[in-house]
Amino acid sequence: MAIDVTRGRVAVVGSLNMDLVVRAARLPHPGETLAGQAFAQVAGGKGGNQAVAAARLGAQVAMIGCVGADPNGAQLRAGLEAEGIDCGALHASQTASTGVALIVVDDSSQNAIVIVAGSNGELTPETIARHEAVLAAADVVICQLETPPDAVRAALAAGRRLGKIVILNPAPATGPLPADWLPLIDYLIPNELEAATLSGLPVRTPEDAASAAAALRLAGARNVLVTLGAQGVLAALAGATPGDADDAGDPVHSVHYPAPQVKAIDTTAAGDTFIGGLAAQLAEGAAIDAAIRFAQQAAALSVTRAGAQPSIPRRAEIAA
Repeated sequence: MAIDVTRGRVAVVGSLNMDLVVRAARLPHPGETLAGQAFAQVAGGKGGNQAVAAARLGAQVAMIGCVGADPNGAQLRAGLEAEGIDCGALHASQTASTGVALIVVDDSSQNAIVIVAGSNGELTPETIARHEAVLAAADVVICQLETPPDAVRAALAAGRRLGKIVILNPAPATGPLPADWLPLIDYLIPNELEAATLSGLPVRTPEDAASAAAALRLAGARNVLVTLGAQGVLAALAGATPGDADDAGDPVHSVHYPAPQVKAIDTTAAGDTFIGGLAAQLAEGAAIDAAIRFAQQAAALSVTRAGAQPSIPRRAEIAA
């Protein structure tokens, strides 16, 4: 693939799923059967979504991951290639089916998701090592938690060793991250539920998010951005504006970025759009403040549309 030197380069290490999406008036209670309103099958997975977002929002993107040798896997690969994403490091498993996500979206645009990892579970540290050249060519490396932890840790460590900007979206979070992961991360980007799980603190407001972010920074993450949906983003940043110093002596400041006001239709992939947009901007050398505001605009536009990847906007749609 020809290199466009005018665009920042992003490598995404992560999951690819086929999303099976049902719309219903509300989310079902345990044991309850509801009549759905509509069904769609669309490309998804946090890794795939973030790769598409970064590509549509201006970056040159490469994907490291694994799909099944089945129709879903072929469709996901073709979709990424249609976005101009380099799939040379996207493997096809001969033993596992492509991952799937079962998603229910209610009339208030909230969702509930169950994921079956499938071929995503075959991503290994050896996979990361084989494709270190992909990471070396990137400006920004993005990881999530929908692939095996040892592969995620290998990608984070490689990104740090190679001097890249390393982003971790800790989703899904089931508990605190291993202590040796946090120093590898430049931007830890949880939502409010994930921030609470990682920090052990309740996160309901921007003030709560600031406390959780401070705890995560103290544990080793350099910068923490907590996405709060309609309440915006709370960013705890190092080395930007003078303020209180952390234990390493870096100046620290927390900034609340209110969310753009829009009418939400479907919040699926809003966080992925934010991360892809942020990565695309950082890869181009944008300042973090400008990158956050750009990513917020992209995410706000995405929630006005249905679906995961179909909802992700293109750079030309984002106001200057």
